[in-house]
Amino acid sequence: MPIKTTTIIDGGMGRELAKRGAPFRQPEWSALAMIEAPEIVRDVHRAYIQSGAAVITTNSYALVPFHIGAERFADQAQALAASAGEMARAAITLEGTATKVAGSIPPLFGSYRADLFDAEHVEDIGTPLIKGLSPHVDFWLAETQSLIAESVAVRELLSTLDRDNKPLWVAFTLEDNMDIDLPRLRSGETVQEAVATMADLNIEAILFNCCQPEVINQALEVAQNVLQEKDAAHIKLGAYANAFPPQPKDAAANDTLNEVRDDLTPPAYLLWAQKWQAQGASLIGGCCGIGPEHIQALSQHFAGDATTQK
Repeated sequence: MPIKTTTIIDGGMGRELAKRGAPFRQPEWSALAMIEAPEIVRDVHRAYIQSGAAVITTNSYALVPFHIGAERFADQAQALAASAGEMARAAITLEGTATKVAGSIPPLFGSYRADLFDAEHVEDIGTPLIKGLSPHVDFWLAETQSLIAESVAVRELLSTLDRDNKPLWVAFTLEDNMDIDLPRLRSGETVQEAVATMADLNIEAILFNCCQPEVINQALEVAQNVLQEKDAAHIKLGAYANAFPPQPKDAAANDTLNEVRDDLTPPAYLLWAQKWQAQGASLIGGCCGIGPEHIQALSQHFAGDATTQK
């Protein structure tokens, strides 16, 4: 099977903001920088562009009631989402590149918490984020999806709100237990079920993110088989792992600033990326704890077949 063109995605935002002295605390997490220091968000985007990312992701992940509270969300969510889009665009303008902007649609009810999904409030939370981001993004990225139902609900909401019908990428987060029988989402649903559902919705790309790099290989293998069976090989596959140790089942992502694994250096992370590419992934980046230095290693290695930014 020929190697597909590799598109390099950016890495994590939260730790990079903290490294640069951005205001950063719970419960706001990375949203606090959007509120108090959006220019630092712009600078993190610039660092990823300089490292070779062809796609940067808006800093809208924490712009949900779970992080900023219901009152602030009601008053400011759409404006903050618009600012997140504007900062991404400003970074691209300053760098003079053709980098694409992915509009991050986060888990609306808390990362890793499939049990908190509430179908009745998807529209309430998703609408201001989509409206604020829409003028500034090239496509949508529903990130860290723990269950199929939320991904389907996001697709339906976009179909009513996005008049431009921008492409949708969906990134599922996987159960970190490497002893389970089949690769599964954190809801317990199988990757096979999730990929089949997304193929029926004809989204542009399916990715796996915010989980251990070790569990992604098998998920990509299953995904590739499902897409072939459904005659949907045009749907792209991708991966962007996190760098912290496996989280317990009752954990919530971004609950604390977890220590990162010492073994996931940029060269070590590149080895995983090479394995993902061999399993059919053409969209490769990083999640929590994966920084510009990791993205630079990916970009340099895949330079011969990567999409270019300039």
